[in-house]
Amino acid sequence: MSTMTAETVDTVDVRDRADIARQIKQIVVFAIVTVLLTWFALTIDDGHVLYTMGRRVTKEDPAQTLNGMPLVWISLVIAVVALVLAAVNRVPKGWLGMVVYLLVGAAFFAGFMIWMYADQEAGRDIVMQNPMPETIKLATPLILGALAGVMCERAGVINIAIEGQFLMGAFFASVASSMAYSAEMGLVGGILAGVAMSALLAVFAMRYLVNQVVLGVVLIALATGLTSFFLSQIPAEHKEYLNTPLVLPPIEIPFLSKIPVIGSSLFEQSLLVYLMYASVVLVTWLLFQTKWGLRVRSVGEHPKAADTVGIKVNRTRWQAVLLGGVFAGLGGAYFTVGSTGAFDNGASAGNGFIALAAVIMGRWHPVWASISALFFGLMWTLQAQLAFLDKIPGELLRASPYLATIIAVAGFVGRVRPPAADGEPYVKS
Repeated sequence: MSTMTAETVDTVDVRDRADIARQIKQIVVFAIVTVLLTWFALTIDDGHVLYTMGRRVTKEDPAQTLNGMPLVWISLVIAVVALVLAAVNRVPKGWLGMVVYLLVGAAFFAGFMIWMYADQEAGRDIVMQNPMPETIKLATPLILGALAGVMCERAGVINIAIEGQFLMGAFFASVASSMAYSAEMGLVGGILAGVAMSALLAVFAMRYLVNQVVLGVVLIALATGLTSFFLSQIPAEHKEYLNTPLVLPPIEIPFLSKIPVIGSSLFEQSLLVYLMYASVVLVTWLLFQTKWGLRVRSVGEHPKAADTVGIKVNRTRWQAVLLGGVFAGLGGAYFTVGSTGAFDNGASAGNGFIALAAVIMGRWHPVWASISALFFGLMWTLQAQLAFLDKIPGELLRASPYLATIIAVAGFVGRVRPPAADGEPYVKS
């Protein structure tokens, strides 16, 4: 007869407590969604809404009318089924469990949007627009910043300074584009600025062994001060040559842009967006399909073991940090040549911190971090689109992207594990 050791019993108890905690969290989340969807369904008088799946309403693509009430009730049924599954502890684990969460999230989103646009006053006729095009655009710098964070932290270097890299990239992208009369040269200027900031991060983190969290905060302050100073030194008569950049035009990809619903959203974007697509693929391939990527991950997990097999730890970290600077610089270029044009103080508006949150939510994986960044981009898009409706106070709407960031990160911190040597300098003995 086999006997269970005390260590085995403790392990079983820990697993049981973890399962109970997960079940309670599922019940709470699904119950809140169910209550809200029930309230949406019972408070809508007229569920007819106007919508368009295009980027905007045109004569060729006029607004359509949808009776949203059946969709709200279907969403409520999905939430109730998920709540019952959680109550009897039958929510699947793994990718099937993720599907359940995605279905509940989509159900809540559908019910919320119908509730927001329903019961409009006569004569207003505000059209529900397809949020995808603007979500992709607004998520572009967040994804590029998240990729920079993933590259650095997978190698064991904490990069809090993404916001500073954004600011420097935005400023020098504006200057380079203005001087060269080319939006594409603005991308080059942004990359050079991002790499320069990464070099500062690497020097102080790896050569002088400065605390990397404190260093990131200092670099953000440095970038904020420098860009403000440089901007103040541009004379008004020279603004045309130093801070009037060209903006990247949208490029339509033949055939792909004609795909229904998603075509214009994904394939009628600027060059910077297409570079973002390629960057996600490139970083994923580099980290998980190449020998160099294996070395990066090894120095981020166990640098001493990597050193014993001949891997140059600090050299590999330098390479990863500088490559991350390329993506952060491109992300910064979005705020000038990718969107608004001229640089202004605080152009990045805290997006670097949201990109850092996407890194944590995405479990330091380039694909999941990009999906997390898309979620935050969706929050920004909805904030802008729903501002014309009066069912939610404007102050709460303006704060919603930041609230979503806090809630999302709070739900993931403690359940994710960063690279084991993240933030730990390596000194060869």
